[in-house]
Amino acid sequence: MMNFIKFLFSKTFLIQIGLALVALCLFIFIVLQWLDSTTNHGEFVVVPDLSKMSLRVAKEMTEKETLRIEVSDSAEYNPNVPRYAVISQEPKAGEHVKEHRKVYVRINPSGYRKVTLPQLKQLTKRNAQAMLKAIGLEIGEVEYVDDIGKDMVLGALHKGDTIYAGDKFQKTSVIDLICGNGIDPDAPKFGEPVIDSLQQVKIDSINTINAGE
Repeated sequence: MMNFIKFLFSKTFLIQIGLALVALCLFIFIVLQWLDSTTNHGEFVVVPDLSKMSLRVAKEMTEKETLRIEVSDSAEYNPNVPRYAVISQEPKAGEHVKEHRKVYVRINPSGYRKVTLPQLKQLTKRNAQAMLKAIGLEIGEVEYVDDIGKDMVLGALHKGDTIYAGDKFQKTSVIDLICGNGIDPDAPKFGEPVIDSLQQVKIDSINTINAGE
């Protein structure tokens, strides 16, 4: 035990400890230098504003700032942004990022995507309008015709043409509805005599006899 304690305080052991510490410090210094050179530690660039730029111009802009550009998932059409232009980006414009960082952009498509017209017949006007709005279609005029089902949807039109469930339209397309007004088309009109079935049989018999004379 005494020999071990003497060895710990010996000149040989202390020299070995010193050499080990020097080697460790040198190793840490080399690693830090390597990380600094590979990650551009402390070097930042400002993300440019790419909004409403074409993809070609946006790519040139990012390359100029030693950044990379990548198109992410598609976006919803925005009529206030040119077609095929950048509609959003991440990181945002003005942020400080390291060189060679990827900037993810979303491109404005050429137009609204198409949606499928649902089944509207036999729905109430209110339910049909709510369903159309939910899928991005606009409500146009409501035409009423004689039908016992008041405010019941009987059909739909687009630009004057009859349309059916399953037809596809671009979002924001205007859909007109044809609804019943609650009036039975077979009911007698105001001022017309009401003729029951027995009276009708008698009238038909008289008309037949007169025709044979």
